[in-house]
Amino acid sequence: MSHSLEARLQTVEDRLAIYNLLAMHPLSADTGERELIEAIYTDQVVFDRGADLEGAHGREAMAQLVDRDEHHTAIAGGLAHFGNLPLVDIDGDIAVAISYLALITPDAQGEPRELANHGVSQGYRIHRVLANRWTLERGDDGWRIASRTLLPADGSGPALDLLRDAGRSHIRTNAGESQ
Repeated sequence: MSHSLEARLQTVEDRLAIYNLLAMHPLSADTGERELIEAIYTDQVVFDRGADLEGAHGREAMAQLVDRDEHHTAIAGGLAHFGNLPLVDIDGDIAVAISYLALITPDAQGEPRELANHGVSQGYRIHRVLANRWTLERGDDGWRIASRTLLPADGSGPALDLLRDAGRSHIRTNAGESQ
């Protein structure tokens, strides 16, 4: 199927905007900056962190979630959200992105080690690795995160199903597209 140059360029621009939007998430989470939260989420965002952790409904609830004392304690302890390049499927003004997220913190109990030309460090600990499903919407102010599901990448069914379904959907959606 042949697409016009304009349509192909719009897809590239949308994909870059989505990549940049999702790259803002770690910055917002690791700083707790309300302005960053407000810039990336829709008013009615739904954040599902599973049965064991509290989520949020709405942009204000997202801002309150990262404004908690507990979250600021994690930030002060060196919390770093480390994501990968997401798999993105775009359908008009809706997009779905699948990615991994690692929560990394300094290892206070680690043995100090020197790395040539990089100093001494006690190292870092991967606290958790998660599978993300982001749903994004394009509005008058550009792309925003409308929902996010976060599942532990622990070999259990729900995370594997999310990843498996995303891969299959991507193959079906992009079958036959010219590269």
